[in-house]
Amino acid sequence: MLDAHHHFWAVARGDYGWMTPDLKPLLRDFGPEDLRPLMQAAGITRTVLVQAAETEAETDYLLDIARKTDFVAGVVGWMDMLQENFAARLDHYAAQEKWIGLRPMLQGHDPALIADPRFRTSLAEVARRGVPFDILTFPRHLPAMIEALRATPGVHAILDHISKPDMTRPMEAGWAEGITALAAIPGLHCKISGLVTEAGPDWSAERIRPFVTHVAHAFGPQRLVFGSDWPVCTLAASHAHVVDLARDLLGGMFGADALQGIFETNGLRFYRLG
Repeated sequence: MLDAHHHFWAVARGDYGWMTPDLKPLLRDFGPEDLRPLMQAAGITRTVLVQAAETEAETDYLLDIARKTDFVAGVVGWMDMLQENFAARLDHYAAQEKWIGLRPMLQGHDPALIADPRFRTSLAEVARRGVPFDILTFPRHLPAMIEALRATPGVHAILDHISKPDMTRPMEAGWAEGITALAAIPGLHCKISGLVTEAGPDWSAERIRPFVTHVAHAFGPQRLVFGSDWPVCTLAASHAHVVDLARDLLGGMFGADALQGIFETNGLRFYRLG
């Protein structure tokens, strides 16, 4: 198996602006030796390490970990897509060992940022180079993101955490329509990740199932990719529970070959990991 979405961090680095006191279980360091036994128990052999801070310094920190860690296949880092020298910084990171893509943390910004001409210019450069691009949004960002992707053909993108719908409530039409519109964009993929943290502390498979079913029908099994979102997932569930949940939800819809794609080969292909 491939876990296509997890994080490591060292709290003392100090650039994790989203780490507020109410997230107490996450306010400690998480590194490779914390994840390794969990991976082994789940049958996961390779991972994609994803940024969790809006700094290049954190990307460099993750790349250093990746170079020393056999199971980390690649790092999805952060870059400032509004900077004038974006193309030059992209050149820099494209040359770094185990750097495989980028993720701006759009969820923390006004959706108007996505329409900023500087962002659009950088997105066009990402498309021109075919760089893997992780989309981190809330449902309120989807209209702007859909417009940007339609205006920039060829972006090699994947939606993280099914765009974080509020699964403590009935499915909202705006999110469902946004997913359908994204799935209509050629090549766009979607991660089955970040589910339990959006479904409340009393989450259940039955509460989450309609959302995963909608995503699965929209994208089809060839464009779905599993990610644990560990350790963020531990706010609501263990690593093992997250893996079992994904297997349960997807196993009820797809056969063995399709599941092999979702849990390994689709992610390897998307991130060009071979």
